Amino acid sequence: MAETPHEILHPRHWKPAKGYANGIAARGRMVFTGGLVGWDGDERFVSDDFAAQAEQVLKNIVAVLAEAGARPEHLVRLTWYVTDKRDYLAALPALGRAYRAVIGRHYPAMALVQVAALVEDRAKVEIEATAVIPEEDR
Repeated sequence: MAETPHEILHPRHWKPAKGYANGIAARGRMVFTGGLVGWDGDERFVSDDFAAQAEQVLKNIVAVLAEAGARPEHLVRLTWYVTDKRDYLAALPALGRAYRAVIGRHYPAMALVQVAALVEDRAKVEIEATAVIPEEDR
């Protein structure tokens, strides 16, 4: 996996961010996904397990990005919507493994929001992604 083509923004006096970036500066073609859930291309959920759904969402994000010629290292922002933050926290080790397997060691700016429900009843996580393809990668 290539190094990030974007500038990581991290104030020098702050503690290191682990698994995310506090900010990213980027220039190029912007790519946005809608909120994607943990089902496959036929809209069938792969599992009711939180980590398995999150891994599928990440695979779905990579597939949508590929349609624009973007790669995981072009991600600049991920917004996670979860129905239970305790499920997210309990799944962190498995999520880390799944994230690195699908995205690699590229950590964009991220936010996590707990919501009352998602539109798809079986969905435990929904993620929106923003990527920027640098001019030199196009």
